[in-house]
Amino acid sequence: MARTEHLIAATPEAVFGVLSDGWTYSDWVVGTAHIRDVDAGWPTPGSRIHHKAGPWPLSLHESTVSLLCEPPTRLVMRPRLWPFGEATVHITLSESGEHTQVVIEEQFTGGPLLALRNGVNDMILGRRNSESLRRLCDIVERSARPRIENDGS
Repeated sequence: MARTEHLIAATPEAVFGVLSDGWTYSDWVVGTAHIRDVDAGWPTPGSRIHHKAGPWPLSLHESTVSLLCEPPTRLVMRPRLWPFGEATVHITLSESGEHTQVVIEEQFTGGPLLALRNGVNDMILGRRNSESLRRLCDIVERSARPRIENDGS
């Protein structure tokens, strides 16, 4: 299982707010190219984010389903990328002073990619998830900054 951690200068509620907005999924999840639709109620269990993954013109239409949602501390999802397979992703948030410790644990759970469950694969997923967490951090911290109003002068 690939495990990746990152500190974000925000509350768990602020981080979970971004995770709860399915339309931001392609902004922070590396490999997701475009959000096609988000089920009402995302991220309640059973709801889905419908997305494209991979580069055009080879992108695949797939979805990610929420398996468990415990705001503001835990989200478990199952992204699909068939014909390659699917994974289970656990995201855990915990308060750490004025920051939030975010942990992503990901493992292939079905399809041909299941055969690749090894240390090399975990390293590749870990690097991908490190970049995803950097992107998530940018989104959360940018949204927490006060906006400067332009008075038109």
